[in-house]
Amino acid sequence: MAEDTTDRLGLPLLHAAQAQKEIFHNEALLALDRLVHARMESATVATPPTSPAPGQSWIVPPSGATGAWAGQGNRIASWSVSGWRFTLPVAGMEFTVADEGQARRWSGTDWVLGPVRADGFYQGGNRVVGAQQAGISAPAGGAVIDAEARLTLNAVLGVLRNHGLIAL
Repeated sequence: MAEDTTDRLGLPLLHAAQAQKEIFHNEALLALDRLVHARMESATVATPPTSPAPGQSWIVPPSGATGAWAGQGNRIASWSVSGWRFTLPVAGMEFTVADEGQARRWSGTDWVLGPVRADGFYQGGNRVVGAQQAGISAPAGGAVIDAEARLTLNAVLGVLRNHGLIAL
């Protein structure tokens, strides 16, 4: 541990006989407010907004950032009454991204999409549950039970395959 900051989030630590401890304490509280249960506005906007509200945060894209965000790729940019504050993410940090409607997690090298996405649920990078499909009709009739049973089972298998729950 560095002697002036915490190990994971780099929050300022207080020291005995330190002058103006309230400044360091307040800075630590502001960092926690930016990072705990946070919501990012976007992970793809490369230009700082012109009128952000205090407390709003963005994930700066890895390249192409301009203005005050230039050179801050992959960092968390948070607006405060004092201006922009940038935080280097720690592996495992996960935030909901408002304009995507899904979560992103910092892998240690990249912001990766979470398992729950607008187009389905992903496991190991593979979509295993997709969009809801039409229901499967119940077998009707009864004259040819075997044929109807096979059609229904094939329909069930088809839906499970389309959702990615079973392989071919």
